[in-house]
Amino acid sequence: MERIWAPWRKSYVTRTKPRGCIFCSALKAKGTGKKRYVLKRNRHAFSMLNLYPYNNAHVMVAPARHVKSLEFLSEEELSALMALVNHTKKKIDRLLKPAGYNIGLNVGRVAGAGFPGHVHMHIVPRWQGDSNFMPAICDAKVISHSLDEMWESLKG
Repeated sequence: MERIWAPWRKSYVTRTKPRGCIFCSALKAKGTGKKRYVLKRNRHAFSMLNLYPYNNAHVMVAPARHVKSLEFLSEEELSALMALVNHTKKKIDRLLKPAGYNIGLNVGRVAGAGFPGHVHMHIVPRWQGDSNFMPAICDAKVISHSLDEMWESLKG
């Protein structure tokens, strides 16, 4: 049997619950930066790589303001959020040429939101055959690009 070594996942398996909001923490870091994998900011929203991606270039886009659901955002904030989703998708299209996407949000813990207090959208690029036996057999996903490589390619 072959082994796929992924020592960087050790922190995920052994991590304690994060303190505070990951999105608000990322915003406190100035500019875009690799430390939080922030890709781009506009006046009311920002994008960042998911540290535990489902696929290459799995990006989350969140409003700058800490709100739990879309209805609490102003029209200007909603527009800025969607503009950044669109910008990010176009950038991923040019870079990786995926065959499709899952783009959406989970509102509330029962709907799958890992951080239910700060609404955010997921952009998950998809390719034909990107789902295979790994998640079903060994609860693992093979991601071919590192977070650092994706950040360098997608930032700005």
